Amino acid sequence: MTKISIYTLTSALHDEQTIETVTHEFLTSIQIDYTLRGADFSDYGTNLLSLIYVRTGGTEGIFKQLLPQLLKQSSQPIYLLTSGKSNSLAASMEILSYLQQQGVAGEILHGSASYIRARIVTLLQVSQALSRLQGQRLGVIGQPSDWLISSQANSEAIEAKLGVKLVDVDIKEVLELFNDNKFKNSTLSIHPSKIATPSVTSALPDAKRLYHVLRHLVDIHQLSAFTIRCFDLLTAVHNTGCLALAQLNADGIVAGCEGDVPTALSMLLSQALFGITGFQANPSEINPETGMITLAHCTIPFNMVTGYELDTHFESGIGVGIRGFMREGPVTIFKVSGDLARHFVAQGELVSNLCNRDLCRTQLHINLGSASNKQHAIRYFLTHPIGNHHVVIPGHHALQLEQLLASL
Repeated sequence: MTKISIYTLTSALHDEQTIETVTHEFLTSIQIDYTLRGADFSDYGTNLLSLIYVRTGGTEGIFKQLLPQLLKQSSQPIYLLTSGKSNSLAASMEILSYLQQQGVAGEILHGSASYIRARIVTLLQVSQALSRLQGQRLGVIGQPSDWLISSQANSEAIEAKLGVKLVDVDIKEVLELFNDNKFKNSTLSIHPSKIATPSVTSALPDAKRLYHVLRHLVDIHQLSAFTIRCFDLLTAVHNTGCLALAQLNADGIVAGCEGDVPTALSMLLSQALFGITGFQANPSEINPETGMITLAHCTIPFNMVTGYELDTHFESGIGVGIRGFMREGPVTIFKVSGDLARHFVAQGELVSNLCNRDLCRTQLHINLGSASNKQHAIRYFLTHPIGNHHVVIPGHHALQLEQLLASL
């Protein structure tokens, strides 16, 4: 079954055979898998992506009459596909201007075949991600850490815009399961290149046990994602959740730290779009003159690294922390606010993995790129940040992230 439906608008003044020939040539050149619905809009909005192919001029009045039906059937932005032949671009511009007057989002897809195809691929990717998010459950295990004074979440806005439900889970459930005998001899296959101290080796059995406890809790509450007030574990079980979170994220289960819901939500969006959760980290140093930023945390998904070492958790000096090494190259830094009203996206280049003893164990040293990008990012971080945690994703993905957030 194709995921893209194309509907057509055609003026009766144009020769049908000529228009059909242009339609075939144009749609073939784009090289996408689609179903051509023609002028029958009765199932508009039922596929992941609906496109309206404006084939000729003189179609503005037809569209105006059709618009109330389209708005009843779909809340998607209206995408107008046009070849530019037979005054179709001019008609599309008039239609888009009318949509804007009505407060309806829309876009004209016009240009080279390769540009149009790339744009459609992005729109489909975003539609698929939004579809995946519907009905997902994000667990909040314990309350956000006390120092996250700005990192609150609006559960109503999140559910209304994304279809994601926040689920409160008492952290006592983690502790009860941790003390359950069936988890005491839990195993987990891991392959660190180095274990820093004997204390880390002795802490590994309980760190592995926490993985199975949290995995079981995910199943019990039917969670797609969670964030945990992990510092409570330091005193409660004298260990950390870093190893468990690194493995759970690699398993495809979004697992965030410190009860930070906006960051976990950012990771969930990344998972839905790209199939990878990203790395939750704190900016620890920013150089406004060079545009270099270092982000660090004591965990990183195992499927984001070329290798990793095990060390203690940085702040506490106990348990198991992860020093992961990402492949150098393009990265994206990303964050949404807890009400989805604000977001930040910046592309950069990971230039090195650091191993400073006075920072959390995984440390990424990133060049924020061009002069304009640096200025934008530095201004954001130093004058108007969205909390402290941010998410680092391998690759350059600003286009898809911006499109997804513009679709909400």
